[in-house]
Amino acid sequence: MQPDREELLKRVSEAVRQAGELFGHHEMAEQIRQKGETDFVTQVDVTVQEQLRRQLKELAPEAQFMGEEQDNSGVDLAGAVWILDPVDGTTNLIHGFRHSAVSLALAEAGRVTMALVYNPYAGELFTALEGKGAFCNGTPIAVSGTRRLADSLVDVGTNPSQRDRADQAFRWMRALYDHCHDVRRMGVASLCLCYVAAGRLDAYVEAGLKPWDYAAGMLLVREAGGMAVTPEGKEPPLSTGGGIAASNGHIGPDFLALLAEG
Repeated sequence: MQPDREELLKRVSEAVRQAGELFGHHEMAEQIRQKGETDFVTQVDVTVQEQLRRQLKELAPEAQFMGEEQDNSGVDLAGAVWILDPVDGTTNLIHGFRHSAVSLALAEAGRVTMALVYNPYAGELFTALEGKGAFCNGTPIAVSGTRRLADSLVDVGTNPSQRDRADQAFRWMRALYDHCHDVRRMGVASLCLCYVAAGRLDAYVEAGLKPWDYAAGMLLVREAGGMAVTPEGKEPPLSTGGGIAASNGHIGPDFLALLAEG
């Protein structure tokens, strides 16, 4: 992809903000289809995805599209691919919890090069370009300076759509609770990663995620000076998905060591 990255990011940011306005359409949020026992899709998810798919096609015709609410079997990650979660935090949206986000990443040759995560309730747009730093509403952000796990605030995701992972999640939660200030559970992977990037959380971990859950947030954490890997310390895959463990980097070794015990 050759277009000016700053200009492309600006135009995509406008599209993402427009899509976020749909979160306030309560009648659409109440149109719910159940994909699994605790996995839902609303008309907001479907409409946001279709709206952004059309706009992204106009902005970057050569890029493929990977979205949560479609079959992605034909996507070739060797090329340029938009990776979208139209509503990260659908359960929150359904319950009126007002903590959900549009999460969008651009991957090229299997590497994320652009990231946008928009929380319309807070009016916060987190953005990053590879090698250019991380921002919230245009202001640079950075991970926290916390040096000890004992002084940290950590989010542990429980992934209700994969209840077979619950025992591991709660082992992690208890272990971290015993070794940090406190734990949180917000239910929005992309925002948890953004909060690590912005220094609001010191670390975050969750298993069984999909690429659209963490692709954008992963770049934001790294561009903000942090670490984003799998709970085993490996590169998070963009093809199959998996777990994510993000931290400010300072507490990274101790964080991963504690996860390994669980």
